[in-house]
Amino acid sequence: MTDQPHRTDFSRPGKSDTFTADAKARFALCYPETAHILTHGLLRHPLIELEALAQLGESLPEKSLEYNRGDLPIGIRPEDVPKTGLTIGETIRNIDSANSWCVLKNIEQVPAYRDLLMSLLAELQDVTAKTTGAMLRPEGFIFVSSPGSMTPYHFDPEHNILLQLRGTKTMTVFPAGDPRFAAPEAHEAYHSGGGPRNLPWDDAFALHGTGYRLEPGQAIFVPVMAPHYVRNGDKPSISLSITWRSEWSYAETDAHAMNSVLRKYGLRPSPPRRYPVNNLVKSYGYRALRKLGLD
Repeated sequence: MTDQPHRTDFSRPGKSDTFTADAKARFALCYPETAHILTHGLLRHPLIELEALAQLGESLPEKSLEYNRGDLPIGIRPEDVPKTGLTIGETIRNIDSANSWCVLKNIEQVPAYRDLLMSLLAELQDVTAKTTGAMLRPEGFIFVSSPGSMTPYHFDPEHNILLQLRGTKTMTVFPAGDPRFAAPEAHEAYHSGGGPRNLPWDDAFALHGTGYRLEPGQAIFVPVMAPHYVRNGDKPSISLSITWRSEWSYAETDAHAMNSVLRKYGLRPSPPRRYPVNNLVKSYGYRALRKLGLD
């Protein structure tokens, strides 16, 4: 079942100048459908120091933690990802040598991190409001990775900006909405609650992805459901992902879910169209089915 959108108060506890005027102008030019590099000024902050992150990990509920071996192939099923036997605190404090990858999910559960997230998103909301509407469901994720670790090939339902804070990594991004790189059935399974974010990988895809190398002080915007994978550099990496949903992204989600329903009846529905098409017929149809408990 699709999470329902809700409005958010982006009033800021203090003024933030993380994104420069040039970065905001580039974001306005490319949002919401083109991956692009931005610059940011969030390089020194007490909340993103390694010990602070270890303590954050130890304070979050287990459902908000994901950590495993870092030496993974580009394509791997979630159930095949090996664990390390370390705790989250041990993983983060020893990230230089732990051969691990971890993500701290929904950091907005902690007030100080929520303030940081909301301050960053508030800088961009004037741009997003003009295209995809209000920012809905703001969430933050922090990635801590050992040298050479891999985040396998997957997609995400959120509008996403990944800020590189320490170390380097290369994100390889593929066109969103292209069935060559993520089949309609993969979208439908994910959005109807039956599929993972990880996607099947084919080495033939490699020629079609665009690699973006991220240094500290750089960030990348990733469009909704754009397949991608991430390879860490030769030093430990810390990255902050700030994400939000929109009425447009929820409509696309529900249209994919509606297609899943139609496919069960032997139909071959066309995939939802990308921005600026709003996919209202299928999305409203699925929402009606969901209210009736028929989804």
